[in-house]
Amino acid sequence: MQCPYCREMESRVVDSRLVAGGTVTWRRRECDGCKRRFTTYERVETTLPTVVKKDGQREAFDRQKLLRSLRIACNKRPVSAEALEEQAEQLERELGESGDKEVSSLVIGERVMARLKALDEVAYVRFASVYRSFRDIDEFMSEMGKLVRSRTD
Repeated sequence: MQCPYCREMESRVVDSRLVAGGTVTWRRRECDGCKRRFTTYERVETTLPTVVKKDGQREAFDRQKLLRSLRIACNKRPVSAEALEEQAEQLERELGESGDKEVSSLVIGERVMARLKALDEVAYVRFASVYRSFRDIDEFMSEMGKLVRSRTD
């Protein structure tokens, strides 16, 4: 592992732990050259399906893009960064385990909305308002009505 400080290629593992439910290995390393310590994370590389956008374009699944969207939806809400990471991890795992070569961005969006609805209803409405591109206040109020009705059921 290359040292981020001096670029030495040799380092030794000082400490190692499983994190994220055992799916990630956290390692504390010490550089053999400069003796500074740094942290690495190791995860199994899975083959994720290609995302097919609404306009037909195809792009690789981007975990950071998903996390950015979740953070925006949950901005100033009582949702921890760990909870968002966990949601992204679970969705990424589901996509990897599905075995599909391609997945529609619509499917991903619906799964994200379902997760946000369970996590924080305000974040859900924020995400839905962008994802579903409400044309006017009536569409927005209709979605709010569905949310209120589902809470009373």
